[in-house]
Amino acid sequence: MDIFYFVSHVLFVLIVGYYTISSLQWYSYKLDRVVLHFNRYDWHLFFFLIPIFVYYLSDNFFWIYLYVILIPTMILWYRKLDKKLVFTSRVKRFFLFLFLATIFQNILCLATSACVIFGVILPLFVAVFISMLFEKILFEGFKQRAKKKLEANNKLMIVAITASFGKTSIKNYLFQILSKKYNCYMTPRSVNTLGGIMKDINDDLPNNTDIYIVEAGARLRGDINDITTLINPHYAIVGKIGEQHIEYFKTLENIRNTKMELLNSNRLKNAYVHVSANVNPDAKTTVFGDELKNIRSTLDGLYFDIQLDGKIESFYTPLLGSFNAMNILACIQMSRSKMSIQEIKDAVANLKGVEHRLQRIDAGGKVIIDDSFNGNLEGMLASYELASTYEGRRVIITPGIVESTQEANIELAKRIDEVFDIVILTGKTNLDLLSQNIKKAEKIIVKDKREIENILVEFTCKGDLILFSNDTPSFM
Repeated sequence: MDIFYFVSHVLFVLIVGYYTISSLQWYSYKLDRVVLHFNRYDWHLFFFLIPIFVYYLSDNFFWIYLYVILIPTMILWYRKLDKKLVFTSRVKRFFLFLFLATIFQNILCLATSACVIFGVILPLFVAVFISMLFEKILFEGFKQRAKKKLEANNKLMIVAITASFGKTSIKNYLFQILSKKYNCYMTPRSVNTLGGIMKDINDDLPNNTDIYIVEAGARLRGDINDITTLINPHYAIVGKIGEQHIEYFKTLENIRNTKMELLNSNRLKNAYVHVSANVNPDAKTTVFGDELKNIRSTLDGLYFDIQLDGKIESFYTPLLGSFNAMNILACIQMSRSKMSIQEIKDAVANLKGVEHRLQRIDAGGKVIIDDSFNGNLEGMLASYELASTYEGRRVIITPGIVESTQEANIELAKRIDEVFDIVILTGKTNLDLLSQNIKKAEKIIVKDKREIENILVEFTCKGDLILFSNDTPSFM
C-alpha cells in the first residue's frame, strides 16, 4: 500500500504542477500576474486550492477523489483548452525539478518516518523557485549572446516599433515596403517580449540582414526600456497610444511613458511618434497623424491622402479597415528617408494583410471577415463601420475587449447593436456587460468555442457577412 500512496502522491503533485506551469506560461511566467491578474480564478479554485485542501484534510479518502474526480475533470478541462501547454525546454526543466523534489522529499519521509503525510506545497515551491533561478541565469547568458551578435554586424540598421495597438500590423507593412529595396528581417508573428526578441536574434536573425524590424510590447514600466537597451535601435516608431492593458499600467500617462522608453536608444537617428503621445517635434522626432486626410474604406480596399511637404499625396491599398491608414502612415513616414514616394506608393498598393486582421474570405456564398487578432476599441469599431456598408445580414462573433475598461466595452456593445443582426458572444470576462448593452440584435451565448462552427451552420445562410471580432483563449 505504501507504493500505491507513493506513486499516487507523485502523480498528484505532477498534476497540480501541470496546472501551475500552464498558468505561468499563459502569463509569460510572471507569478504576480497569475496571482493578481488571472481571468479565471475559478480554475485556481478547482485545480489548485481545492485539490490541495482535500489532500491535506481527507486522509485516505483523497485517493478516491484523485482518481474518480480530479483526473477525469482535468482531462475534460484539457480537452476544452484552445491554448494548451507548450512543452518548451523551460517547461521540461520545471517538470524535472518538480519530479526530483517530490521523489527526494518522499524518500526522506519514508527513511526517517518523520512525515505523517507527504507534502505538496514544498516540492511545488522548490520547483518554481529553482526553475525561475535557473531560467534567470540562462536568460542573462542568452542576452549577452544576442547583444554580441547585434554588435558584430555594424552595418545592420534596427527599427523598433511599439504602440498600444497596431504594432504588429505596422511591423508587417513596414517590412513589406522596405523589402522592395532592402534585405529585411522582422520579429515573427506577435513576438514582442525581451525573451522572445533575444531568442529571435540568437536563433533566426540572418547575418546578411540590412534592416531588422523589431516589435516591442510591454506589461510593466521598464519593459520597453529593457528591449531598447538590448537592441539599441537607429529608428523608433511609437504608434497610437490608448487604454489597452490599462489594468497593468493603471493610468494612460503610465502607458504613454512606457511606450516612450523606445526613444532611450543612444544611437537613435529618428523617431516617428503618433500625436496621441503629446510630444513636441524636434530634429530627431517627427510627430505624425494629423497629415492624414480623406480616408475612404470599402470592402474592396482603402483610399487615403497624406499631406507631405506641402503637397497632397494619394494612396491606395487593398487592405481593409480605415484604421490601417494610420498604421500605413507610420510606415510611410519611416520609409521616406530610404525610398522615393513613388516607390512607397507602389509598395503600399501591393500590401498583403496580416493574417487574422480584417482578412476577407469568401466561402459558400458568405463573406467572412477574420479580424480575430484585433483586440482594441478603435480597430474593432472601424471593422464594424466597414461591416455596416454590407447590404445583407450581418453576424458577429466576439468576446468584446479583454484588458480594457468597462466604458470601452459598453461603447463597443452599443455599436454592435446598431450594426449587427446576430451577435454570438464568447468568453466569460465581458459576457454580462455585453449582454446587458446589446438589446436589439439576436444574442447567442457560446460557453464552448468548439460549438461555433455548428452554430454558424444553423444560424447563418448564403449572403450573410460574418465577422470574427477579436478572439481570446479560454483562460481569459
